[in-house]
Formats: sequence, structure tokens, C-alpha cells
Amino acid sequence: MRKIATSVFVVGTMAFMAMSGSASAATASSSFQVNLTIQGECKVQSASNVSFGSHGVIDANIDTTSTIGVQCTNSTPYTVALSAGAGTGATVAARKMTSAANDTVGYALYRDASRTQVWGVTQNVDTQAGTGNGAVQSYTAYGRVSAQTTPAQGAYSDLVAVTITY
Repeated sequence: MRKIATSVFVVGTMAFMAMSGSASAATASSSFQVNLTIQGECKVQSASNVSFGSHGVIDANIDTTSTIGVQCTNSTPYTVALSAGAGTGATVAARKMTSAANDTVGYALYRDASRTQVWGVTQNVDTQAGTGNGAVQSYTAYGRVSAQTTPAQGAYSDLVAVTITY
């Protein structure tokens, strides 16, 4: 009797498989569009602080650099401008760091390593031009505190705005 039960089970399973294999699957399909519009855009991705360090008498030039990271969409033309800073009476050619006692230390920011091209805000005159490639592009700001009459000891600072026009 065991043999008969096993044989009936195998035959039943084979019949079920034959019926399910003979049924065909039906499908339906459609499609949809995928769209994106890329607009010209620029961002300041980074701007490192300009640190002239700690010094006593300012009897020689003190030089340092800062790196500014700009990211613009591919083929977007742009310019990078640096403000005169927040120091009272400052200009792009004569920026001023100020202490809590309102003493100042003069400094300048340049677009070139020889420190001859002041970095300012006037388009096509003292800004840095570029064309976006989609990746972050780095620019160096070359800072200099020139020899000058040394003010009172203390901490001096300024805040310079980076502006991208595109």
C-alpha cells in the first residue's frame, strides 16, 4: 500500500505541473519620460580664513594665502569678487583689520602670487574670471600685511565677502 500512495502522489504532482506549465503569462507595458533642466548656477563651496599669524613689530611684509572654492555648472561664465571688508574706511586697495579698541592694521588681497593685482569688486577690472566645468575650481587669494607703524597689541580681524557673478 505504501507504493500505491507514493505513485498516486507523484502522478498527481506531475499532472498539476503539466496544467500550470501550459498556461501562458500575459504582459502589458507603457513608457514615461524622464526630464531635467540644468540652469546656470554658481556656489562658493569653500573659503579658507586668511591668517597672518602672531607678530610683534610690523617692519617687513607678512604674506599668507587663502583658497576659495567655486563650483559652477559646466560652461557658465563667472567672476569672483572680494569686498573691501568691514573695516572703517577700507577700500579694496587698502583693507583694514580692526581691534576691539578700534585700532587698525592695513592689509591687501591679491589675485596673483607676485602681489601686484589687487582683488576687488569691479567687473573686468579687479575680479577673477572663470568658466564653470561642473566641479569645484580653486582660486588663491594672496594676502599681505605690508610694513607699517605697528598699532597696540591685541587681536585684529576683518570680514571679507566673496561674491560670484554669473
